[in-house]
Amino acid sequence: MPLPVVDYLKIPENGDPYLEGHKCSSCGSIFLGERTVCSNCTARDTMEPITLSNKGKLYSYSITFRSFPGIDVPYISAIVDLDGGGTVKGNLIECDPDPDKIEFDMPVEVVFDDALGRKDAEGNSYISYFFKPTS
Repeated sequence: MPLPVVDYLKIPENGDPYLEGHKCSSCGSIFLGERTVCSNCTARDTMEPITLSNKGKLYSYSITFRSFPGIDVPYISAIVDLDGGGTVKGNLIECDPDPDKIEFDMPVEVVFDDALGRKDAEGNSYISYFFKPTS
């Protein structure tokens, strides 16, 4: 079984991968990563885990032309506002890295795939999430 690249990517034994957020029961704010205090209203012990939507809209992006050895460029680093709440950073795939072909607020979906062939010391592969434009 592949390993998740981040702790908020959940891979159930008998189910599809998903992104997990935490929602404040006091103010309704949604965040990635576990926490005991809401960063919005500062309520304590009000955070509940939720499954984030696999659909959203492109909020911002950057086209990267220069990176570390072994990382193919150019690639599109994106920030996406997910439907129902939550904001996530990841790579936009299956889209030309051309500003004329990328629209703010364009609909995207979260897809899960191999994390660029990376493996740990025991040879286990990793799974990551990416954003893909939808029509």
